Amino acid sequence: MLFAPLRAQEPPPNLAKLVAQRETETEKERNEYTYRQTVTVEELDDRGGMRGDYREIRDIIFSPAHERTEQLIGKPENRLKFLIMTPEDFRDIRDIQPLVLTEDRLWNYETKFRGEEIVDDTDCWVLQVRPRQILQDQRFFDGMVWVDKKEYNIVRMEGRAVPEIRSTKSENLFPRFTTIRKPIDGKHWFPIYTYADDVLQFRSGPQRERLRIAYSNYKRFSAESTFTPK
Repeated sequence: MLFAPLRAQEPPPNLAKLVAQRETETEKERNEYTYRQTVTVEELDDRGGMRGDYREIRDIIFSPAHERTEQLIGKPENRLKFLIMTPEDFRDIRDIQPLVLTEDRLWNYETKFRGEEIVDDTDCWVLQVRPRQILQDQRFFDGMVWVDKKEYNIVRMEGRAVPEIRSTKSENLFPRFTTIRKPIDGKHWFPIYTYADDVLQFRSGPQRERLRIAYSNYKRFSAESTFTPK
């Protein structure tokens, strides 16, 4: 008699669709929350010493009419010497690094099952996510996502925002990043931290960039509630 080893669990054939459905629910739920977003960008020399930095804090809040808006807390502190924060950087911070694979965006991507792993004590499927094509003036995610096997929440993302933008006069490059999520309302996993530590290969020479985005103070909005920034 032969011993048959246990086979790895097979993912559902429509895994990407199930993930997109859950991601759509998560985005809708997160849009009902206020939170604080703290962004730090540091440029480092080849020994790890800091050359310059950029820092800003934004509160994502609601008006009494339930209109969602962003409020800068103080003025951004920009001491960068070599890097320039571009509209694409801010667009990635808003649209790529926190949430990405909703139903209305799924058609933009091709996905491939890459196995299973345990992340933060959570059994996960691993999916590779790549844009089907790069469209002009659009931003996409290219990387891997880890999805919990029970509810299909994305619990971790690793990759970069694409495309890089190069011309004869300028280069707009973007670091490889990781976004960590945690369950906030007992059901949906919201981003709590994004970080990157990457060397951008400019024609003028390599530049190391370290990015940190903290998402904190999640509070569900209600018409009766008011939000007071700390």
